[in-house]
Amino acid sequence: MAQPVAYLNGQWISAAEAAVSVNDLGFLLGATVAERLRTFGGKLFRLEQHLQRLERSLAIVGISLHQSMDDLGEVATELARRNHALLAAGDDLNLSLFVTPGIAGANSPTVGMHTAPLPFGTWADEYDQGVPLVVSSVRHLPPDCLPPELKCRSRMHYHLADQEARRKDPSARALLLDIHGVVTEASTANLLLWRRGEGFIAPRRGAVLPGVSLAFVRELADRLGEPWAEADLAPSDVASADEAVLTSTPFALLPVSHVDGAPIGKGAPGATYRRLLDAWGDAVGVKIDEQSRRFAAR
Repeated sequence: MAQPVAYLNGQWISAAEAAVSVNDLGFLLGATVAERLRTFGGKLFRLEQHLQRLERSLAIVGISLHQSMDDLGEVATELARRNHALLAAGDDLNLSLFVTPGIAGANSPTVGMHTAPLPFGTWADEYDQGVPLVVSSVRHLPPDCLPPELKCRSRMHYHLADQEARRKDPSARALLLDIHGVVTEASTANLLLWRRGEGFIAPRRGAVLPGVSLAFVRELADRLGEPWAEADLAPSDVASADEAVLTSTPFALLPVSHVDGAPIGKGAPGATYRRLLDAWGDAVGVKIDEQSRRFAAR
């Protein structure tokens, strides 16, 4: 039986053999620039945009690669093609692309890619039930410490925030504020509000990760004729929204049901969220929530 493959430092290898040295700075310091992509119907979603963000992140941390972004794109496409062929019809996978400085002093960055079937069971029920958020006491890192536009694996504050949230509600995700009490993002997802008569409201650019999926949602909002604005948001703004959604590449869109125990809107997925999810599904040719439920138990 064919087995999944991975890519590491220019070589195609068995996914089971993929490993980095314990002396790699990506392991020792968490100095890892990363992108997580997914397929819809076997095709990588927004590959070019993910590679553009990767290139910006590499520039921030000062890592130079021998490969071009086009080269990495070709590898990612081939990796997705090979490993998607091993899945059942209708299933999809995620693809992790990571770059580290390598071993200190070696001047040889580590470049790797690997895939896994999307963990649909993690979020399949949330398309209908919604996601509760808990405002965390753990603050988002100030831009002076870590540039918001840097997509990297050094996210211990996300882990701590989620641990705190789940002590209060095992099904909750953390919502992080900055040091001034302004809403930034959820752990591993961008947040977006919707108000009747106003449209969508996102945290200001420059304060949060420039999400590839968030940018796509803005395109969908334009197609649906929904206004779009950015603002400094307080937790009370989230609580008083008519609807709120999380957006991230693996799950696309999830509705937010509650924040700190208080329902958002009716505490259930709203009509605007449904329109947005349907529009996303139409754009990629996949019924996103149905696919998640179908493969949740694989």
